[in-house]
Amino acid sequence: MRLGVRLGVDVGTARVGVARCDAHGILATPVETLPRKKGMMAGIHRLVAEWEPIEIVVGLPLALSGSETASTQDARDVAALIARQVAVPVRLVDERLTTVTAARSLRESGRDGRTSRSVIDQAAAVILLQHALDHEKSRGEAPGELLVPDGGSP
Repeated sequence: MRLGVRLGVDVGTARVGVARCDAHGILATPVETLPRKKGMMAGIHRLVAEWEPIEIVVGLPLALSGSETASTQDARDVAALIARQVAVPVRLVDERLTTVTAARSLRESGRDGRTSRSVIDQAAAVILLQHALDHEKSRGEAPGELLVPDGGSP
């Protein structure tokens, strides 16, 4: 298991949930929810400066069948933007059902979905990042697809 903080990013149409893990890669915790349209990249830059991650894990929302959707391309576009603008490796990781799982967990804990949307986004980012950490621990390799910015090398 590689040492170092990682950021998890759950891309939505209106908001972006962000989580982080400890330097040992044991536990993912919520950080904040960023607005998607205004200030997303400023927020990402701020969080990278604050936490100094070794990697940013961006959720790739595939259909249950594993095929790509419009949301998949949207997440790829956001991940590519982050990879171009931040000097930290960016990795795309399958995130099927993370938002559904997060919403269900919050509902079961008595939280109202309408008033908890930003919390759901953070919880989805936590689930995504924890999945990536657990994968790396159990298999000894980082999950998903490493993005290489245009003209760069990993």
